[in-house]
Amino acid sequence: MNKLLKNHLQLHFVVLLYGFTAILGKLISLPSPQLVWYRMFIAAAVLGLIIYYKKLSFNIGWKNILQITAVGIVVAFHWITFFHAVKISNVSVTLGCMASTTLFASFLEPIIFRKKIKWLEVFIGLLIISGLYLIFQFELSYWQGIITALISAFLAGLFTVLNKFFIDKHHPVTISFYEMLSGFGAITIFLAFSGTFDGNLLMPTNMDIVYVLILGLVCTAYAFVVAVDVMKVLSAYTVVLAINMEPIYGILLAWVIFGQSELMSAGFYIGTAVILLAVFLHPLLTHSKTKSKE
Repeated sequence: MNKLLKNHLQLHFVVLLYGFTAILGKLISLPSPQLVWYRMFIAAAVLGLIIYYKKLSFNIGWKNILQITAVGIVVAFHWITFFHAVKISNVSVTLGCMASTTLFASFLEPIIFRKKIKWLEVFIGLLIISGLYLIFQFELSYWQGIITALISAFLAGLFTVLNKFFIDKHHPVTISFYEMLSGFGAITIFLAFSGTFDGNLLMPTNMDIVYVLILGLVCTAYAFVVAVDVMKVLSAYTVVLAINMEPIYGILLAWVIFGQSELMSAGFYIGTAVILLAVFLHPLLTHSKTKSKE
């Protein structure tokens, strides 16, 4: 197997794992904050070991650590709202709405970096909004899950944009380590003040332990390291296109695993298809525009 094909297969396996996180969120019986608490602890521990054994530096300056800590808290709330959306609706609704992350990122980036809004991104945003409108129209019974998933998508767009401040300055593994550690710390404080540690902390069942370990080790730490590694060979454009397959993989997996509970109306799939069309169009049109200028 040649190196290029191997990296493409690894990338799509990682995207499949990303889609599988929603499945695990539905299978794990723990409340969302506790689920994310375990996930971030496991991921931080594994990433810390990777930094130690690869002899990467933990020292990136206190100012940077504090800034990354703020982003880590955003990541924590993104995951909490994501898993909560899965639990109060289903995997398909959550992943369909999560595809709107591109919409939020396209508007947040020019605001945060003080850039001009690109008309192409406005057009893509309008397409995504029309898709979301269709989902709302046909799946109104899931309105709480839809709104929660959209909040999660907004937070995902926010931390994606904020990470651009650090990605050129520090190793991605180091950034992720501090984000996982700070997110874990933030949830610990939240659980302590909510009285959860005084006897309300639910212990995971035997299967929960298995699922949480898969979530933390395979779907988080392993998936991240492989995603960073394949970018040494594959272009950012290729990676973005592949990651856009996450909702498709996740919805298909949900069909296979959960059956009838994941079957939605035709209007839902039309709305999701419109969102995915917009999400795929964005990198394609941007790439062709860049090529035409070369």
